[in-house]
Amino acid sequence: MKSDIAKVLHTIHGKTLLQYVSDLAHKINPERIFVVVGFQRDKVIKTLESDKVEFINQEKQLGTGHAVKQVIPYLRDYDEEILVLPGDVPFLSENSLKKIIRTHRLHNAAITLLTTEKKNPTGYGRILRNSNNRVEKIVEEVDCSNSEKTIKEVNAGIYCFTKKFLLEFLEKMDKNNSQKEYYLTDMVKIACKVPLRIMSVRVKDPNEAYGINTKESLKKAQKLYCDDFYS
Repeated sequence: MKSDIAKVLHTIHGKTLLQYVSDLAHKINPERIFVVVGFQRDKVIKTLESDKVEFINQEKQLGTGHAVKQVIPYLRDYDEEILVLPGDVPFLSENSLKKIIRTHRLHNAAITLLTTEKKNPTGYGRILRNSNNRVEKIVEEVDCSNSEKTIKEVNAGIYCFTKKFLLEFLEKMDKNNSQKEYYLTDMVKIACKVPLRIMSVRVKDPNEAYGINTKESLKKAQKLYCDDFYS
């Protein structure tokens, strides 16, 4: 964001990006909600301290997979699905979240993820499918080949995991990528190799998967909000 403010603390219509995600998470009545905090954690905690969430500190920011690793010690006595939401996707709907969970349970999947199609997929991880149209890999843009960059179906960063799979295979992630980070997207590749069932839910409205990473994308999100609010 090139800002002194943590990305999730930027606002749309007076409400932080993280607050949108927290409000959505509460709508589906989960057993527990964890928020992994790192940069400016005290300020982040202050904005959500009345939301009945639990905060977990990530000392070093080593990627999305590393963030999820911090939560594992708190899940030992938990047996249900684990839903992972990014803190910078403010327009995701309750209906889409419920659909991910239903699909995951119906097909007894190891992973179920949310995807969408974008006319301009720049900045998003691309969805690679096999000959049976099953998701087999997600490639972050910085690691995409030229041909992979032409793929329009992208990863929204929202996942539903079976706890057994997550605990057993999370340690198999590595940092063999251009960012030298632990990508949570690697869990898809791992599940495919085992092999275990991977399901996907594609949302028709790409704005649901609109992630905010720059000041320009924040301005666009503010416009999207106003267009929707006044339409």
